[in-house]
Amino acid sequence: MTVCEAPGKVYLFGEHAVVYGEPAVPAAIERRATVTAEPRSDDHVRVEAEDLSLDGFTVEYSGGNGDRPDVDVPTPLVEAAMGYVDAAVEQARDAADAPDAGFDITVESDIPLGAGLGSSAAVVVAGIDAATRALGEPLDRRELADRAYRAEYEVQEGQASRADTFCSTMGGAVRVEGDDCEPIEAPNLPFVVGFDGGAGDTGELVAGVGALRDEYRFAADTVESIGDLVRTGEELLADAVSEGDPSPELLAELGELMDFNHGLLAALGVSARSLDAMVWAARDAGAHGAKLTGAGGGGCIVALDPSDATETALSFTQGCEEAFRAELAPEGVRVVEP
Repeated sequence: MTVCEAPGKVYLFGEHAVVYGEPAVPAAIERRATVTAEPRSDDHVRVEAEDLSLDGFTVEYSGGNGDRPDVDVPTPLVEAAMGYVDAAVEQARDAADAPDAGFDITVESDIPLGAGLGSSAAVVVAGIDAATRALGEPLDRRELADRAYRAEYEVQEGQASRADTFCSTMGGAVRVEGDDCEPIEAPNLPFVVGFDGGAGDTGELVAGVGALRDEYRFAADTVESIGDLVRTGEELLADAVSEGDPSPELLAELGELMDFNHGLLAALGVSARSLDAMVWAARDAGAHGAKLTGAGGGGCIVALDPSDATETALSFTQGCEEAFRAELAPEGVRVVEP
């Protein structure tokens, strides 16, 4: 039995624009998905996902014979939840040159599904790592990140970026621009996350931005402006690292860029009333800045606030289901003693 866990993430800057080759800076947070993999004597895959709940149901099925769970929810939700596990298993089989390998897999997660915190990436990264290690063929981190990206790319029908899976694999903050992915130094910023309890349709939202970008030059300019904003943010992060503990002035500058980023994403049509309400509640509470994180359409916002004010304000904001502080996760995917 092999147990691996991988962190979720928030985007400091750059979601959506990263799909078009602009840079993005996600940062791993200490909310993790844990995957246990135990080889079987047959070629079946059995997945127990007691914590991987969508709208309150639990997914459990034996994947080797094409079964799917008999649950009273729309089939696309089940496929969305389990498609990533299936893709991770296929990548592990390919990496280990073991096409008939079977597994008993357990998935647990404290990352809200589909909320913009990289839940699918964390499950895929931890799943591939656990399965390949269980087969005696552990991967180096670069190959693991690449295979995790390929799994997401397949499930998301070509609309994935390398940002989520690379960040979950490496931990800390990373810079992604096209196929170029590198860890970068970043301080432990005072992240506060607000979650509206929902989830946007990533594929639909990405396609919508693509359609706007193709139709209107100003939409394409907006995407490029997000890229310019990210580059400015990288310079500020470097300054924050040199300071040790970021000064209130530097946090204010980073927060201002986050505010700009949220406005640009809203202009591209990927925000939502609940996300805007949480962003404004955070700003009114004194946060240095706040923005949606991830694909949008529902899910989470991230704010910068070293005090308790934003978390408290969000807990009283209509439409916010959960608010919590999120520490930077300096370590990415890791093996856990069973």
